[in-house]
Amino acid sequence: MRPINALVSEIHDYEKMLICGHIMPDGDCISSVLALTLALEKIGKQVIPAIDWEIPSMYFKLHDVDRIRKFDSALPEVDLMIIVDVSSPDRIGRFQKYLKNGTRTAVIDHHKTNTYFGDISWVDTKYSSTAQMIYELIQLLDINYDKKMANLNYLGIATDTGFFRYSNVDHKVFQTAAALTKKGANPTEIAQIIMESRKLEELYLFREALENMVCEGQLAYSFLDHNAFSKYGMTENEFGGFVGELRSLDQVEVAMFATESEPGEAHFSLRSKRFFDVSTVAEHFGGGGHPKAAGFSYRYENSDLREVTEEIANYIKEYLDN
Repeated sequence: MRPINALVSEIHDYEKMLICGHIMPDGDCISSVLALTLALEKIGKQVIPAIDWEIPSMYFKLHDVDRIRKFDSALPEVDLMIIVDVSSPDRIGRFQKYLKNGTRTAVIDHHKTNTYFGDISWVDTKYSSTAQMIYELIQLLDINYDKKMANLNYLGIATDTGFFRYSNVDHKVFQTAAALTKKGANPTEIAQIIMESRKLEELYLFREALENMVCEGQLAYSFLDHNAFSKYGMTENEFGGFVGELRSLDQVEVAMFATESEPGEAHFSLRSKRFFDVSTVAEHFGGGGHPKAAGFSYRYENSDLREVTEEIANYIKEYLDN
């Protein structure tokens, strides 16, 4: 049986469900958690949307984002946990408790680095986003969309394709986006929320990221340490990132951007443009992702973020030079 068909059977068999996304959530994660939650509630399921991380503030302009639960030991037991946009168990944070308790688990994901850790793992790298997979699942379940659901589902496709600019875009992506727009999604609203809702303090952080920027041949990288975020009263979650700006430089093939959530703990975002598979770098450092977009977390002692970023940049340069 195809994994998607097995998942449909599981959904029909169980009543109490947890829909769980990954730590450091992006638009695809939030979209997939909420769109699937609303869809399953339409067919009478009891659903808890969950992400064990602070949700970036800009997403609260969307419906139902405030329903997403962080981990709480008081959360009830469920019959089925559906994990979306997650490549490995560590990426769900403290919700790993449900895995350890033997809760029935299904995984829906499009990352090539997925470890197939679910009882059912529907993993397919041909999809642009997990949100596109959620659309197909909802269609197979024969659940009718309302405007709110369509808008949330569209969010993940738009953000994970860079608003239809990345190499993961094909005709099926546009067909799905068009179908969701016909069902009530508002592309203008999503674009404004994601691309035109920056805080003034973010521009100050951009300035510091520019000051820290290093361009060496086909590699560009930068970082923001914990002090920079504290200086402007911002958190790592509230900053939209800088890696896309680094990749946009004409000569650059690989871009890397590091942010320090706490002293000694940083998150690295990697992007490439044409030929370099950044997921291999992310995997080397315990992370994962796609060939053109990946990331990892990194802990360190007796060093600062600049030194660590330079060390990892040197590791990447060895591959770029070969």
